[in-house]
Amino acid sequence: MRVVAALGGNALLRRGDKPDARIQIANVERAAGQLARLARDHELVVTHGNGPQVGVLALESANDDRLSEPYPFDTLGAQTQGMIGYWLLQALRNELGQREVAALVNQTRVRADDPAFASPTKFVGEVYDEATARRLARERGWQVRADGEHFRRVVGSPEPQEVVETETVRALVDAGTVVICAGGGGVPVVRDEAGRLTGVEAVIDKDLTASVLARALGADALLILTDVDGVLTDFGTPSQQRLSRTTPDVLRSMGLPAGSMGPKVEAVSRFVEATGGMAAIGRLEDATRLLTGESGTLVTQDGSRHEPRAA
Repeated sequence: MRVVAALGGNALLRRGDKPDARIQIANVERAAGQLARLARDHELVVTHGNGPQVGVLALESANDDRLSEPYPFDTLGAQTQGMIGYWLLQALRNELGQREVAALVNQTRVRADDPAFASPTKFVGEVYDEATARRLARERGWQVRADGEHFRRVVGSPEPQEVVETETVRALVDAGTVVICAGGGGVPVVRDEAGRLTGVEAVIDKDLTASVLARALGADALLILTDVDGVLTDFGTPSQQRLSRTTPDVLRSMGLPAGSMGPKVEAVSRFVEATGGMAAIGRLEDATRLLTGESGTLVTQDGSRHEPRAA
C-alpha cells in the first residue's frame, strides 16, 4: 500500500517537555521505530507538525537585537522543516539500513484571499499561563487563545490548495524512497498572476496538507498519528468511548473542537470521500494496527473494515 502518515507534534515534543534538541531527538528515535515498521511493508510518506518548534524560533528571532525585524513565518517554517527533517531522516536511516530515505523542504500553496488570515486559530510555540500570555500579546503584538488549561500564541492557518513539489515526492516514492515532507503543513506560499511564488505569514495545518498530498499521490491510506487512542465519544465523561469504525458523515456530525481533533477529522474525511480509500486516527505506537482496524478509529465510506485497493 501507499501510505501517508502525519506525525503529530507530540511525537517530537510532549506537552510540558522543554524544547531542547536532545529531548526531541530521543522522541524522534522512538517514533522512527514505529514508522520503520510501516516502511518495511509499504510505500511511506511522512509528514510532521512543527508548532512548538516554529514558536521557539519565532521567539528567538523576535528577541534578537541584531535583526531589524523578526524572520517571517514562512522562513521559520522552512527552518523547522530542515531541522525536524534531518532528525527523522537520520533516525529512519538508522532503522532501515540500506533503504533510501529523503527529507524535503517544500512549499504549500494557499489562497491570498483566504479568510483565515483575518481570524488566526493555529496554535504555535510554548504554553503559558494566562497572565504571561496576555503580557506577551501586548508586548509583541501577538494574538493568544486558550489551549486547554494553558494559553498559546495563534496565527493564521489558511486552507492548503496543493503541495508545490508533489511531482518530486511522487518520483521519489515511485523509486522506493521513504519521503519526509510537508513539515508543519509546508511553507505557505501564494502564486501571483505571473505564476511567481511568494511566502506568506501563516502556519498551515499539517493534517489538512497531508490529506491534500495523499490525494494527489493516489495513496491507499492516510494515517493521523497522535497521542490518543482515536476519536472518542462523550470525551472527558465516564461514558467516554473510542469509535473503532466510522464514516466521514458521522465524524462531522460530532462537532469536534477546531483547535484539536477537528482538523484531523476533516483531513481524514476529505481523503476518504475523494478517494474511496481508508484513513485512521490513533496512537503512533499502534501505527501498523491502524491499517487493519485493530486499533484507533478506522474511517471508510461505509464504516466497514477496509480491504486495500488492488494495484
